[in-house]
Amino acid sequence: MERDERPPSGGGGGGGSAGFLEPPAALPPPPRNVSVPDDRAEQRTCLICGDRATGLHYGIISCEGCKGFFKRSICNKRVYRCSRDKNCVMSRKQRNRCQYCRLLKCLQMGMNRKAIREDGMPGGRNKSIGPVQISEEEIERIMSGQEFEEEANHWSNHGDSDHSSPGNRASESNQPSPGSTLSSSRSVELNGFMAFREQYMGMSVPPHYQYIPHLFSYSSHSPLLPPQARSLDPQSYSLIHQLVSAEDLEPLGTPMLIEDGYAVTQAELFALLCRLADELLFRQIAWIKKLPFFCELSIKDYTCLLSSTWQELILLSSLTVYSKQIFGELADVTAKYSPSDEELHRFSDEGMEVIERLIYLYHKFHQLKVSNEEYACMKAINFLNQDIRGLTSASQLEQLNKRYWYICQDFTEYKYTHQPNRFPDLMMCLPEIRYIAGKMVNVPLEQLPLLFKVVLHSCKTSVGKE
Repeated sequence: MERDERPPSGGGGGGGSAGFLEPPAALPPPPRNVSVPDDRAEQRTCLICGDRATGLHYGIISCEGCKGFFKRSICNKRVYRCSRDKNCVMSRKQRNRCQYCRLLKCLQMGMNRKAIREDGMPGGRNKSIGPVQISEEEIERIMSGQEFEEEANHWSNHGDSDHSSPGNRASESNQPSPGSTLSSSRSVELNGFMAFREQYMGMSVPPHYQYIPHLFSYSSHSPLLPPQARSLDPQSYSLIHQLVSAEDLEPLGTPMLIEDGYAVTQAELFALLCRLADELLFRQIAWIKKLPFFCELSIKDYTCLLSSTWQELILLSSLTVYSKQIFGELADVTAKYSPSDEELHRFSDEGMEVIERLIYLYHKFHQLKVSNEEYACMKAINFLNQDIRGLTSASQLEQLNKRYWYICQDFTEYKYTHQPNRFPDLMMCLPEIRYIAGKMVNVPLEQLPLLFKVVLHSCKTSVGKE
């Protein structure tokens, strides 16, 4: 999910990021094959999100972002979910908050999925194809993944050599499976499990086999997930070890001890939260420079990635590896802060939603007891987001994302053999983190002390009762 927010420039965290990463460069111009019908194109807006349109894409006037999103969603057979009422606002700044509603609007406005080339390569399949009007029933079949599953079953039953590779088949439970260039009988027999793992951890994949697994129809009973005990792939172990080594798992150094009887003010608590955010952000910058794939991407791409995901990375680390300090020492500090009646009265509805979701997410992570290895993989997967605006190596990012996706799956299946749903449970926490991070941007800064006080108090109290 792409986000336009960047680290605050006024605090120490913002200064640290600027010292290491160059400012994001200007966005590249539209591809040359994009036709601009007339001089009024500059005033035309995308029918999906209202951003500046660059031409006619898959039948309707749209921007580059929505064009790419629609193509990836259809080519990769992605199934999304909406955490609200399936009526989220679509705008340039909010279009990435809900992928479900974005794809839904693409279909409702007439984007033609049949105009996408079957091989996934750039360029439309038929330049003359215009917008289409499809029924609500057909839209629902696409949004639920039912149409993708039926297509996969069709090719599987007919045995077409061009479309029956393991990566294009779907199990009865619509299990996510990666695209594959392998077609040997052995890989078909094993559903490509070992071949996929080997391929995505050690080899590059042709761009026309793009795939990012979708989660929400994931089933642990697919033949892709062998129930029997097995050893961890040596390459998986090596890459996970490199990721964990890049992490700074030492306790946070920001002082959070306050003498008994001291009443903490709103300004003091806000200053402490800022210092914590600064330290956490500096740790993310140091983490980037230690990543095993650091030399594979440009500084410009790292700038875009960090600018768009820094809040998500801080939130993920606070809920996992640093949770004992955050929900222990910091909770003790917030307990000494008493908000005024005016602060309570002016607290926003968006702040209340963030509180509810943070409490839910905390309990989810507390229940899962996320290991350092899983945390390192989740963090890399969230960071390597090829949908972020302004990237120069989106396809390379997608391959890296896939690599760590499969490494994480490999590790959880090896270590937690009796928790078949653990991997999808972990992965489904990532869109929730992105949603919460996006919502927190809209919470007024002066309300953050009260927000943290409520969340930390609620989580600490509930866990203490267990």
